[in-house]
Amino acid sequence: MNRKIIHVDMDAFYASIEQRDNPHYRGKPVAVGYAGKRGVVAAASYEARKYGIHSAMPSVTALRKCPHLIFVMPRFEHYRTISSQIMQIFLEYSDKVEPLSLDEAFLDVTVNHKGNRSAILIAREIKQKIYNRTRLTASAGVSYNKFLAKIASDYRKPDGLFVIEPEQAEAFVEQLPVSKFFGVGRVTTARMAELGIQTGKDLKQWKEIDLVREFGKMGSTYYRFARGIDDREVESERVRKSLGAEETYPDDLEEMVDILAALDQLAMEVHRRADKKKFMARTLTLKIKYADFTVITRSRTVEHYIRTYSELFDLGKELLLQADDLLDRKIRLMGLTLRNADAEQGILPPEGIQLSLEFED
Repeated sequence: MNRKIIHVDMDAFYASIEQRDNPHYRGKPVAVGYAGKRGVVAAASYEARKYGIHSAMPSVTALRKCPHLIFVMPRFEHYRTISSQIMQIFLEYSDKVEPLSLDEAFLDVTVNHKGNRSAILIAREIKQKIYNRTRLTASAGVSYNKFLAKIASDYRKPDGLFVIEPEQAEAFVEQLPVSKFFGVGRVTTARMAELGIQTGKDLKQWKEIDLVREFGKMGSTYYRFARGIDDREVESERVRKSLGAEETYPDDLEEMVDILAALDQLAMEVHRRADKKKFMARTLTLKIKYADFTVITRSRTVEHYIRTYSELFDLGKELLLQADDLLDRKIRLMGLTLRNADAEQGILPPEGIQLSLEFED
């Protein structure tokens, strides 16, 4: 029996909330984020997207594209409250709900609380309930696995519903650009283009062993996706694999005393979060984004759990000093992340790790 999977994705979630709450913003290009020279767009309304504005874009770039763009300060606690209301709607239908972020989730409704055999009808009901309770629209995709359901939800945005039936899947995937595949980012898309792979049909012509040679273990995943195969379960509880924090600074960091002070703040914040979540790990990763937007990471794995603030700071400092030409470059952003946790240490829901900004897809 085929599974019945729904992927629900809120439409421009943060920006839509701001337009809902402030009638003056409706129908106008809105960006959630900070408008200053150091600012970044966290989310863009559909009106703003018409100008080519998207999340993670520097605010100065967004304003060049759309000088009359309205910037709104983010209200993440408010967004989390509304997200919780939406997640409660999902739980009315199934216990198998896998949140991916504040604004999207998978549901497995093969067996559901309503006894409804039609995933399409359930998706319609969910969309309507979301609108009735929040006055926000959502798009939904329905299919027999997560890969296809997620693609389907993006197919008729905003406020859309798209279904990929099992008998339609092969032809649908064949015409799909590989850039739409899960796990295929810009770098992989470019590499596939070099190999003559533009669509699912092109990808399907490759043997699994050859894809693995070119793309590592993801090659096997691409091989299955090209055939509409995805056996991943909807995970109602997810094991946290990493935890961290990062900060974009109002002014570039240049002096070592300022860099170490910023590292100290990050170490304290990561320790606070790890202590609160009872999270332990053995690998620490330092991320640095320089003023020219180049990014480097440095990691180290130790034999014991990293438990204390002092261990975090000292190890972070070691990684910092490994950064090439550190003293010759200005730092725009810095982050610390704990990884390589033991799976048995606890089940936790996904949570954003950004100190100053959270992005929606």
